Amino acid sequence: TTESYTRTQYCKWPCECPRSPPRCALGVSLVTDGCDCCKACARQRGESCTEADTCDFHRGLYCDYSRDRPRYEIGVCAQIVGVGCVLNGVRYKNGETFQPNCKYNCTCINGAVGCVPMCTNSRPPLVWCPNPRLIKMAGRCCEQWVCDDSRKIRKTSPRHISSAAYDGEDEAWQKNCIVHTSPWSPCSKTCGLGISTRISNDNEQCRLLKESRLCNMRPCEVDITQHIKPGKKCLAVYSANEPMNYTISGCVSKSPYRPKYCGVCTDNRCCTPYKSKTIEVRFQCPDGTEFSWKILWINACFCNLNCRNPNDIFADLAHYYDYSEIAN
Repeated sequence: TTESYTRTQYCKWPCECPRSPPRCALGVSLVTDGCDCCKACARQRGESCTEADTCDFHRGLYCDYSRDRPRYEIGVCAQIVGVGCVLNGVRYKNGETFQPNCKYNCTCINGAVGCVPMCTNSRPPLVWCPNPRLIKMAGRCCEQWVCDDSRKIRKTSPRHISSAAYDGEDEAWQKNCIVHTSPWSPCSKTCGLGISTRISNDNEQCRLLKESRLCNMRPCEVDITQHIKPGKKCLAVYSANEPMNYTISGCVSKSPYRPKYCGVCTDNRCCTPYKSKTIEVRFQCPDGTEFSWKILWINACFCNLNCRNPNDIFADLAHYYDYSEIAN
């Protein structure tokens, strides 16, 4: 005989929520409870969970009810099995949050690493500052901007710094979700068609997902050095003379494009995008099927001595005045 029992009702309607949401510990997500009523601090790995107390899905956790048979009322937050990550020779589990150094807080999401800069004061002083310098302060992890008045005051801001660089950094909120989108990673190839990735929870489920886009920093078959003007050492931006169609596995873009590419230098400098956006390109295949791909669209490039490893995920965060430009 099966022992009868009364199932506990954890959700009660109408909803009765406190006036202000709870303050969660550092690194714990504030989510809507399982009753779809109130804001609550998500349960962490190893903690008990119910239909009302949900696990932190931002960290890849789910409620495992297998030990509570046959009731299946109270479970334990467990890790969803997924692909781990390797960063700088160290392996991390799926959903694991870690700090590779004091400047970044990172999370492993199914094989991809998304990082948030801990040093938020990463922008120079306002345009009235003649010579901003980033200096290391004793006992502090993050460098600090100081203004050096010894040089002549610059009347305008550098043309590669957008006015948005001086706006406040407010968190983006969407349906009880703090929206975060990491910057796009550097292109996987220095020439030809490559892949760039990022992590974003800007979706209805507020789930951290891995996004991909195609990128082409410069054509491999063109010798861009021949287009450098006499007396110059660099060509920041290169454009083809005629429009072209993107091609992927025999499928051709429905519209022609005339993209800009980052140029090259004859000295030790390298050219990287500082203004770009993501466009949606529609492709048509010989069998009549169609599909869309996101593609990096370069607006302007900047030649500098900061030549970095294409797989350095921290490069765009650390060395650009306005890293939000790279993330758009």
